[in-house]
Amino acid sequence: MGIDVGFDLVPRLMDSTTHKRDWDAFIETIKRRFENDDLVEIRGNDILFKAGEQPQLPFEGYSSHAGEVYKYLDAVTKWAKTKFGDRIHYWNDAVNSGFYAWPEVLESIESHRCPGKKVHYDIAPINEDHISNICGMPLFSIKSIPGKGKGLVARLNIPKGHPIIAEKPLFTTTSTFPNTLTEITLASKLKALSKTEQRQFLSLHNHCPGKHPFIGIVKTNALPCGPGADIGGVYPAISRINHSCLPNTHHSWNINLECETIHAIRDIQAGEEFTISYAGGDSYLKRHMFFSQNFGFDCDCSVCVPHSVDDLRDSDVRRESIQVLNERIGDGNRVLSKPDDCLRDCFRVYQLLKEEYQDYAIALFGSMHYDAFRICITHGDQARVSGFARKGYEARVQCEGEIDPETRRMKGFMENPNQHGNFGVSNRWTSRKSMVPKGLNDEEFEKWLWRASK
Repeated sequence: MGIDVGFDLVPRLMDSTTHKRDWDAFIETIKRRFENDDLVEIRGNDILFKAGEQPQLPFEGYSSHAGEVYKYLDAVTKWAKTKFGDRIHYWNDAVNSGFYAWPEVLESIESHRCPGKKVHYDIAPINEDHISNICGMPLFSIKSIPGKGKGLVARLNIPKGHPIIAEKPLFTTTSTFPNTLTEITLASKLKALSKTEQRQFLSLHNHCPGKHPFIGIVKTNALPCGPGADIGGVYPAISRINHSCLPNTHHSWNINLECETIHAIRDIQAGEEFTISYAGGDSYLKRHMFFSQNFGFDCDCSVCVPHSVDDLRDSDVRRESIQVLNERIGDGNRVLSKPDDCLRDCFRVYQLLKEEYQDYAIALFGSMHYDAFRICITHGDQARVSGFARKGYEARVQCEGEIDPETRRMKGFMENPNQHGNFGVSNRWTSRKSMVPKGLNDEEFEKWLWRASK
């Protein structure tokens, strides 16, 4: 594969007798000019140049930087300029981008090859092998979302915890930071893709149009391959999922499968748009600065556009409190010296998560319950660690699936907590797994688990 090059007619030719005559005359000129050239073949309404990456007229061109290819490209472009003048907009993906988006190009290709046929393309087709279904029906379609561009919309009701997509990236980058990406590096990655995959990439939204279109698309659409990862991936379908501060799906990187997964974290109704969270747990102003600078939008979800100023302030207080508490819980020295305080902090985080994130809290419970597990196993409380490990495991099954490595890790701790590296560090809370009290209702068990009665 090479880099896409070609020219556009801007503005388009009209569906008029004069413009049809001019276009037909141009095509006939090309045919006559190369009629004795063995490397030029007429295929129906198309003219194929069998050199380099085999550019094709009237719509598609590829270059492998071979001189014979540029000979054809330069000649055709010059004749086009002679015929259509300033309408000709030459482009080369390594330098600039075409005037028209790929969906418009695909529609034009189809209308040329099938005259009179009404066609409409959203994007290049998505491989459905990685898309989950119910009763054989794909779970979503790609649609235009008012004010958001394209998005993924449920085609039928999807239950909580159901897997939606497990998708491999078109390619990954060593970093999603703009100062470490180069257009040439990304162009080489595009060359390795199929034509369909190239179109899928080029049809994604670009918040940073200009001299570096590939970098702009990656910056706008890449997701980190795991929390805090320096490697990011770009996806045909998942990269089209829009943001909400209270999303209805959760995305996670499965390192074993080398793919990004999407699971429903609450019941989703047919016709409802899928959303994920682009941001962490920052306050309103920090979130909106991040969205504006990186994606060019203002979030209008129920958290960001609340019923009152007091609601927004309360949300900020909860999110900031969660961050402060998590920092305290992550202090290893404090876990050793003040485990009761650390476990109380975990319980407070648990309460704040439920209050602030509602249904989405389930996506954050896995880490929170692991923190509580880590505190208890450090001090030998095997009775409670089994309860926290089970809760963490159940949360991860809902959000990341049974085969996710982190889910399996929590299942291993649930079955054998002694395998954790902190086991035996302290005997302050020593207990056996068999010492879990019997006959407690849910409320009583929660109080016991969190040592709330002590």
